[in-house]
Amino acid sequence: MALSIELMRRDSVTPDDKQCQEVLVERLKPLNFDCQFMYFGDEHASGSSAQVKNLWARRGSSDPVICFAGHTDVVPTGNVDNWAIPPFEPTVKDGYLWGRGAADMKTGIAAFTVAVENFVNNHPNHNGSIAMLITSDEEGPSINGTVKVVETLEARNEKITYCLVGEPSSTNTLGDIIKNGRRGSLGGILTVTGKQGHVAYPHLAINPIHVLMPALAEFSNTEWDQGNDFFPATSMQISNINGGTGANNVIPETVEVVFNFRFSTETTEEELRTKTHEIFDKHFSDNEATYKIDWKLSGHPFLTAESKLVDACKVAIKEVTGIDTILSTSGGTSDGRFIAPTGAQVVELGVRNATIHQVDEKVEIDDIGKLAQIYEKMLEALLLD
Repeated sequence: MALSIELMRRDSVTPDDKQCQEVLVERLKPLNFDCQFMYFGDEHASGSSAQVKNLWARRGSSDPVICFAGHTDVVPTGNVDNWAIPPFEPTVKDGYLWGRGAADMKTGIAAFTVAVENFVNNHPNHNGSIAMLITSDEEGPSINGTVKVVETLEARNEKITYCLVGEPSSTNTLGDIIKNGRRGSLGGILTVTGKQGHVAYPHLAINPIHVLMPALAEFSNTEWDQGNDFFPATSMQISNINGGTGANNVIPETVEVVFNFRFSTETTEEELRTKTHEIFDKHFSDNEATYKIDWKLSGHPFLTAESKLVDACKVAIKEVTGIDTILSTSGGTSDGRFIAPTGAQVVELGVRNATIHQVDEKVEIDDIGKLAQIYEKMLEALLLD
């Protein structure tokens, strides 16, 4: 727990690492880890840097490579007056460790660091390699973090065999759920352009909201796929609609719709784009209003089905907690989406996620030690004969 507290004291609001990664290096170097900081992003002419700091640390040079992945950045606290305990003054109370990063995910990082220390001390001549990939750009735009580290590793043909992402995956009790995949995320901003005018003279204007409505009805009621044994059906959700000048007597020129697909392995990014354009092309082909869509892919879906890594997770969880874990692909995205396309087996396993991103974030103290035990047993299963 001491390492968790040391990390949580640092107000590493994304993308500022606040020397958290240096703390980890101090623990890893005595274990003969080769530690490399990787910086990505813009560097200003003034000499100040907006670069994101990442850590790639590796012990060993042979396969298989088991990598623990995580992030030291945390989300903003909001109004600190709303916290019962100051967010960056980690506090032990009522069986919990309280503070920002308690669940997401500094205790996870601490747990796998301690697990690695114990494993290496007990098995200094283990097979394969152990690695850590730590970023400070997971809670932000995620463009100068894990994705760039993976690109660097791929360029030098350095492959990860197994990846354990220490995100808070558990729901009701530690280890009850592990994530063995995630849905893809494809976002879009739809802009419909008509002609502004006076509401009393609609024949002299083109109302983009009126033109949009039937197309949007079909778009929101379309079935994209039916999912499969591992994934629910692809869903599309509209998150924002903006249009109008604020006046009740003006027909607006434009309306903007923000939407997002969370998609399964039953469909592809290209299929979703094509089908979306088919819907809007049909409704706008005979209309003077026009539309455009700005697309952004945040990640493809990935899946690690039954595998050596999944089996190691299941057995370790059972030995430490006595429960049978459930495989799930629900929830949002994680940095696993950048690692899985390289061919690595990827799972997410961490503490309970009940208070992530909330005021008074906390985690059960006992779970931190148990999680370290689970990680250590996984290392034993994957790197010992």
